[in-house]
Amino acid sequence: MEKSLSKIKLFEEQQIRYVWDEEAEKWWWSIIDVVGILTEQQDDMTARKYWNKLKQRLKEEGNETVTNCHQLKLVALDGKMRLTDVADTEQILRLIQSVPSKKAEPFKMWLAKVGSERIDETVDPELSIERAIQNYRKLGYSENWINQRIKAIEVRKALTDEWDKSGVNRNNEYAALTDLMSKTWSGMTTREYKKHKGLKKENLRDNMTNTELVLNMLAEVAATDISIARQPNGFNESAEVAKEGAKAAKVARQQIEKSTGKSAVSKLNAKNTGQRRLK
Repeated sequence: MEKSLSKIKLFEEQQIRYVWDEEAEKWWWSIIDVVGILTEQQDDMTARKYWNKLKQRLKEEGNETVTNCHQLKLVALDGKMRLTDVADTEQILRLIQSVPSKKAEPFKMWLAKVGSERIDETVDPELSIERAIQNYRKLGYSENWINQRIKAIEVRKALTDEWDKSGVNRNNEYAALTDLMSKTWSGMTTREYKKHKGLKKENLRDNMTNTELVLNMLAEVAATDISIARQPNGFNESAEVAKEGAKAAKVARQQIEKSTGKSAVSKLNAKNTGQRRLK
């Protein structure tokens, strides 16, 4: 399991150690540090004791989400690498809900608000689109880019509807088909593409240029049309359709690159352009 070096984040001038897991594409956070800050423990030892008691209580309650935590080597106070209980972001948020603390209250209120919003969106899916538009505007994306991105969401939904009809599994098989299409038209898997742009947890499509978004949409539109015409059954047949659809985008990419003399697959992301308005 490939890890980046452990780092330090400051929360109200207190340290939280964390590490990026390249393989799983997730952050791992030091549970002792989070617990120590939320419960205002004076030192690492008392924070560790508090966590051990909390972990036991959670086990007795039948909570396996947080109690089945991992251990990774992080830099300790003495400067040495020592095994430390860590949790991913979802587990940390679950842990926060179990800690009686004034500092945890804002997180709990935020989680309740997010949960309420998601329930509303299941009743009225248009709310999720409107919320996405407002969030993109707050981040400074141009209206032109936002329009392309929202259209890309619509196109993606049409393709996944076809995958559902074909009996494709939503978990690993969705990801495998997405990787296949990305590799076919761009020359890189999703993970390779994100690395090319210097991304970690960020959404790849939120960091695409207009050209990249259009090419990716072309691949998905073509795959959707072919799927409607052929009615594939299962993963293997859907994979053939996905690859054929992505080839249309590959041809378009090659033509653009021939005409412009530069790669259509950019290293630019929303951060290193210096602004959110991607061109």
